[in-house]
Amino acid sequence: MVKPSEYPPPFDVSEAIGPPTDPEDERIDVGVVIVGAGPAGLACAIRLGQLLESAPAVAERLGEVPVVVIEKGKQPGSHLLSGAVVNPRALRRLFAGRRRLDELPLYPAVEQESVYFLTRNRAVRIPTPPTMKNHGNRVASLSELGRWLAEEAEEAGAMILPETAATQLLVDHGRVRGIRTGDKGRGRSGEELPNFEPGSDVVARITVLAEGTQGHLTGAAVERFGLEGENPQVWALGVKEVWRVARPLRRVIHTMGWPLRAGARYREFGGSFIYPMGDELLTLGMVVGLDYRDAELSVHDLLQELKTHRLVRKLLEGGERIAWGAKTIPEGGFLSLPKRLHAPGLLLAGDGPGFVNVPALKGIHYAIETGALAAEAAFAALQRGEAVGRRGALESYDEAVKQSFVWRDLEQVRNMRQAFGRGFWLGGALAGAMTASRGKFPPGDARTEPDADQELIRTDRARSYPTPDGNLTFDKLSSVFLSGNKSRDDAPSHIRVQTEVPPELGELWARMCPAQVYEPRDGGVEVTPSNCVQCGAITAKGGRLTPAEGGSGPEYTVT
Repeated sequence: MVKPSEYPPPFDVSEAIGPPTDPEDERIDVGVVIVGAGPAGLACAIRLGQLLESAPAVAERLGEVPVVVIEKGKQPGSHLLSGAVVNPRALRRLFAGRRRLDELPLYPAVEQESVYFLTRNRAVRIPTPPTMKNHGNRVASLSELGRWLAEEAEEAGAMILPETAATQLLVDHGRVRGIRTGDKGRGRSGEELPNFEPGSDVVARITVLAEGTQGHLTGAAVERFGLEGENPQVWALGVKEVWRVARPLRRVIHTMGWPLRAGARYREFGGSFIYPMGDELLTLGMVVGLDYRDAELSVHDLLQELKTHRLVRKLLEGGERIAWGAKTIPEGGFLSLPKRLHAPGLLLAGDGPGFVNVPALKGIHYAIETGALAAEAAFAALQRGEAVGRRGALESYDEAVKQSFVWRDLEQVRNMRQAFGRGFWLGGALAGAMTASRGKFPPGDARTEPDADQELIRTDRARSYPTPDGNLTFDKLSSVFLSGNKSRDDAPSHIRVQTEVPPELGELWARMCPAQVYEPRDGGVEVTPSNCVQCGAITAKGGRLTPAEGGSGPEYTVT
């Protein structure tokens, strides 16, 4: 049997790490550089601005640009996608005394919710598991929330640099010194085009990596500084659509069961969500763990199949699909967190290190909270008399996270995701015991296995996927178009995979990818990188996604 891990990508972590190379007078000097304009990075920038506002001497020492946020998307929010039902706890703390919750771009609080177990023809309502109760939480478009947070960060004094990819972590004498931005205007073979712009060294006293899922520099830093946790990280892939509907949805809906299969041999873990976005819109998506084994499984096509169920079809009747997107989600939880969240000159926050609660389907408030805590640790280390590059100077961040609700929440559900590797029914029984005992039973810590280590099988799963009709069900290429993808056809490939691979692996990649990037051919696969929406699934299943040219990729607006 074939394992994706037997065909590792042509990539070495040394490509993502190196010393500054620009002459000193050509480097961009800043106080704190934050990589990623997502919830974690923007919360970090906002909190730093709040702290520097009351400490002008510290701000002055940080120079003309105290805080800069590097964002690879066209603008903040362009690459943000999530369910999303947001626990407002971290937002309240971040904006305490400054903003009311009703000033944020959030939809009304959740008042009703339903959980269903689906079969092909039935929907059986079941009691809502305690981890999935959302009363009082707020539905949001993460891309909209990201744009609003970016405005708040700029108002707090941060400079945001969009269309800028962070391609290398600058490390010199064991200390992180900043990041290097990627070149722009190179051709398919790496040649310089007439509009070529070289990247730059951005040197900083402290670097905060808040890249989100599958963070390129985060992964490199974890390996370079020996920060690996007890277990490898594992991921899920989520594919999502936004619909303008004829009738408003008044409740939050989650489903489990069909169209996934329950047998342990398939290792299919996941479910769907359907959330109201005001009176006119709803969002629905399918999320599936990437430790699945069947080469014919396609999360995009499972979502299309889900929409044919009478429960879902009824909600969409008379409606129109207006947005689509895909993203991976870190699912390893507490046991896959790095053993340290800092290194000399470096802090890790948000989805990159894995702060996601899978049973609760929540990660946004953890990203905001860890981003804010990273800002507080950075501010403390920047005080006069402190040496930010010394070993342990940023250790207060780890302690703050361990004292926070983030740590407590994740510790209580630390074994739940791993339990479902034993099949839906046994995994569900174990999850129930873990919920009742607050994680104390069964005792001990489970293990995760890398997604790419799962042996592949092939079934006839694809036969049941519906033929796209352009009204209810859609193909992948029309979906990529709807994402607003801005990638150049002649840009260098940012995807590293072996192209000479067994047929099962070629088919796995082709089916898995929601954007039709991979096409099986005799003896391997062909890659069309311009289709890529940078979801990151390939990194989990045997390849490596590296940063594309800044400004490329999707242009999400309501996801």
